[in-house]
Amino acid sequence: MDVTIEGKRRLKGEILAPPDKSISHRSVMLGAVADGVTQVERFLPADDCLRTVDCFKKMGVDIRFEAPDKVVINGRGLRGLKKPDGTLYAGNSGTTIRLLSGILAGQSFEATITGDESIMKRPMGRVVEPLTMMGAVIEGAGGGRYAPLTIRGGCLKGIRYELPVASAQVKSAILLAGLYAEGETTVIEKHKTRDHTEIMLAHFGGRILAADGEVRLIPVDKLSGERVAVPGDISSAAFLMVAAAVTEGSELLIRDVGINPTRTGIIDVLREMGCNIEIYDERIWNGEKVADVIVKGEGLRGTTIKGEMIPRLIDEIPVIAVAAAFAEGETVIREAAELRVKESDRIKAIAVNLRKFGADVMELEDGLMIRGGGSLKPADVESFGDHRIAMAMAVAALAIPGSSRIKDAECVKISFPGFFETLEKILC
Repeated sequence: MDVTIEGKRRLKGEILAPPDKSISHRSVMLGAVADGVTQVERFLPADDCLRTVDCFKKMGVDIRFEAPDKVVINGRGLRGLKKPDGTLYAGNSGTTIRLLSGILAGQSFEATITGDESIMKRPMGRVVEPLTMMGAVIEGAGGGRYAPLTIRGGCLKGIRYELPVASAQVKSAILLAGLYAEGETTVIEKHKTRDHTEIMLAHFGGRILAADGEVRLIPVDKLSGERVAVPGDISSAAFLMVAAAVTEGSELLIRDVGINPTRTGIIDVLREMGCNIEIYDERIWNGEKVADVIVKGEGLRGTTIKGEMIPRLIDEIPVIAVAAAFAEGETVIREAAELRVKESDRIKAIAVNLRKFGADVMELEDGLMIRGGGSLKPADVESFGDHRIAMAMAVAALAIPGSSRIKDAECVKISFPGFFETLEKILC
C-alpha cells in the first residue's frame, strides 16, 4: 500500500496517544505466567503485540479480547505453560522473540521460536549468550546468532551479567529467565535502558531492586494477576510531536502519554532544539508515569545527540532526523550503531530518504550528520518495510509543499494501526 501525503499543513486539536507497544507486550507475558486473572485495558492491538498473544495461546494460555483494546488473561503460573505443538512465530517483533526466549529458558520443555525475514537477520546472540550462561541449551542459525532458536530450558542459575550493548530487550530476557533461576540474577547497565519490565514485575509481585546501574531480581514462588492500564506510547506519539514541531502554527494536545524517564529523550531533545513542549497533569498508572503533552510549532535549531541519551530515544531517531532536516544548523547523531540492526538499517534508510527530499545528510558508521534549513522538495520515498521509517517520512512530507508518496506504507500497522487516519483527523 502506497500513501500520498499533501504537504504544508498544520496540526490542530487533541488526540489520545496510541497504547504503548512495549507495555502491551509485557502485560501479556507476565499475565500469562502469573496466577489468577490479569485484565489489560488500552492494549495495543498491533501486529507485534498480537504475535505475543498468539505465542502464549499456543502454550495453553486462555487469552480473550473483550474489546479490541481490552484483554483478559487467565494465567497459568510460572510453571504452567505447555509445550507448543508447532513453532512459535514472532513475526516482525523483536520484543516477542527476545523476551519470550527468556521465559522459554525456564521451561521444562523444548520449543522453537522464529520470525519473519527481518527477524531472521537480527542479532540473537546477545540474548543467547547470557541465557546459555544461566543453563539453557539454545541452538540457532549461524551458531546460535540468528533465529530460528530452539530452546531447551530448565535448571537455571542466577548470574551477574554486564550488558555489552545497551538493550532493554536483552535485559528483560535475562530478568524473565531469572524468575526461574536458583539464586539472584543481576544485570549491569552502563547506560540505563527502558525499565518497563522492572516496573511491571514489581506490579505483579516480583522482587526487583534497581540502584547504581544494577538491576537485581530475587526469585519468588509466584506472580499474581493484576489490572493493567497501558499508557500512551511516547515512541508513537513522537511522530505526532515532531509533525507539530516542524509545521509552524501547529498546536497539538496529546493525552495520556507515558513519560517514563527512560523514554522521554524525545522531549528533552526537542526542547534542546527549541521546540515549545509543555507537560500537564502528571499521574501514575500501575507504576508508570503518565501525562498530557502540548506541542507548538516553532523554529528549530540543530543539536548533538549521543551517549546516555541514545537508549532513551533509540526508536525515535528516525523522526528526530526529520526534525533535524527542518532545523537551522547542524544536527549530529552518534553512538547509535544499533539502528543498523533494527527492522531495517535505519541509518541507511533515513539517509537515502531524506536525500530524496533534498536534505543535506551524511551517513556515519554509528549515526548521521544532518545540515538543516535548506529548501526541501516533495518526493517518492521507501518505507524499507520498516514502520518507523514509513511514519518518519510521512512527517517530513507533511511539512513540504506538494505531494509526496510513501511506498509500502502498510507496515505502520506493526506499531501504530490507524496512523494515517489519525493524522487526517488533526490536519488543517
